[in-house]
Amino acid sequence: MAKVSDIGERKLIERMMRHLTKMPGMPIPFWDDASALSLGDGRALVINTDMLVWETDIPRGMTPYQAARKAVVMSVSDLGAKGVQPIAFMPSIGLPSDHPVASVEEMAKGFEAGAREYGAYVVGGDTNEACDVVISGVALGVAQESKIMKRAGEAGPGDLLATTGAFGVTSAGFKHLLEGLEIPGGIEKPILDSIFMPRARVKEGIALAETGAVTGCMDSSDGLAASLYDLARSTGAGFRVTELPVDPAAARFAERHGLDDADLVLYGGEEYELVFTFRPESEGKIREALGGVGCSLHVIGEVTEEKDIVLVVDGVVKPIGRGGWDHFKG
Repeated sequence: MAKVSDIGERKLIERMMRHLTKMPGMPIPFWDDASALSLGDGRALVINTDMLVWETDIPRGMTPYQAARKAVVMSVSDLGAKGVQPIAFMPSIGLPSDHPVASVEEMAKGFEAGAREYGAYVVGGDTNEACDVVISGVALGVAQESKIMKRAGEAGPGDLLATTGAFGVTSAGFKHLLEGLEIPGGIEKPILDSIFMPRARVKEGIALAETGAVTGCMDSSDGLAASLYDLARSTGAGFRVTELPVDPAAARFAERHGLDDADLVLYGGEEYELVFTFRPESEGKIREALGGVGCSLHVIGEVTEEKDIVLVVDGVVKPIGRGGWDHFKG
């Protein structure tokens, strides 16, 4: 009998979806960052849920406050990728009966800080007994259905592929925390903050949605390579990456340890950047919109008619393999 570790998270979700009835008129289809319910007046209630399990998801050194705040970031990031302003957050926590009360109070402070950081409020939740600490969060927002950005938008060959930021620092952070690789002096804060104090691109997503120029969008929490494959699955297109968005701190970390910075960029996870496509003629509008919220546009390639996902380095075309975070394969 197959185990979930044999097939991985995405194949597991596909199997589960075979047994589910699709709700008529869903504003956001299955296999997107978030779900939505039509309110019947042109607006939709947009919902996302995400989970943290202490034993498998919380790295060494992360505090209960940081873990709870991160649970908020994880959920609101997916709303941001749809261009939706979060308005409410509801955490449910499972706790061993002997878990310290002070730790739970720190979680409450983290939920509050994370929600208010993105303009939302904690409006309720649930607690239960569990064998390990489990945090499950639900973020909610309301948006005009016509403005919601989807993974399966209208991306076509020749569209530009872009991100809201650089990649690689979380990979470097996990290599430090899990493998003991030293962080060079002067770049400890950006690398460790990427793990312990991540930030979601909510205002950037809202700004992009307002342009009406984005043809496909998702968040990159499972890694850049995984995001490209998920976008390809939704759009039926391929991608040609010509400019790797390498964070300078990641490049320095890779140089110190003899690592390939492309691996750090492509196969990390938890960056919470937006990966999106748009028509070339909209580049000025996109740059202006992101600039208005203090963000730079990183054009990294283009959409191709071929289904392949490739990286071009010095004229040499290399396939980008599947990779990134999988909850059941690691």
